[in-house]
Amino acid sequence: MPNRKGYRYVIWDWNGTLLDDLSLCVDVINGMLRKRQMPTVTREEYLAVFTFPVRRYYQALGFDFSRESFEALSHEFIAGYEAGRRGCALHPEVRITLERIAAANRRQALLSASAEGSLKEAVREFRLDAFFDQVAGLDNIYAHSKVELGRQLVASLPCAPSEAVLVGDTLHDAEVAHAMGTACVLVAHGHQSRARLHKQGATPVVDSLKELADFV
Repeated sequence: MPNRKGYRYVIWDWNGTLLDDLSLCVDVINGMLRKRQMPTVTREEYLAVFTFPVRRYYQALGFDFSRESFEALSHEFIAGYEAGRRGCALHPEVRITLERIAAANRRQALLSASAEGSLKEAVREFRLDAFFDQVAGLDNIYAHSKVELGRQLVASLPCAPSEAVLVGDTLHDAEVAHAMGTACVLVAHGHQSRARLHKQGATPVVDSLKELADFV
């Protein structure tokens, strides 16, 4: 992998990239599936099927929107997620990686498909808010896409889009980076498997935040 030192701004995804909430998401969705007597998913199956917009992911699991609405399912999932969120930890090396990047005079922001209020609360609870110039989340719980939010964020940065890099854990993060005009690096410890991340071909994939810090 090439070692690129020219980035002035690092834009982070939250769920799966900095916050290790994979097990919680699998547990919550399996609870919803069991409630409806539908087949549950293993961790590996989840990594193979999770996608954006989240509506498509629910459909892939077999939820029938003619019987219950996507909005109702979303509220049920978020209720379960919020009930267990405080049991999640950051991925290893998060704080030291943020500190290294800040010490190298790179500025940082957070861009997430999570609801902004919940996102900001979680960042404060982990005492990470001092690292980020901006914490940008959606104004709803439905996780459709963060492309427009990303465009708004990158337009506000004190640098050219080509001088920024988005760090995420899903193929949607690569799509968002492309729409923003920034570089992208994907970390293979989140909500999609390394094999899926590699299929897109053009975006670098790393295994850990330690490896990522050396890259950016």
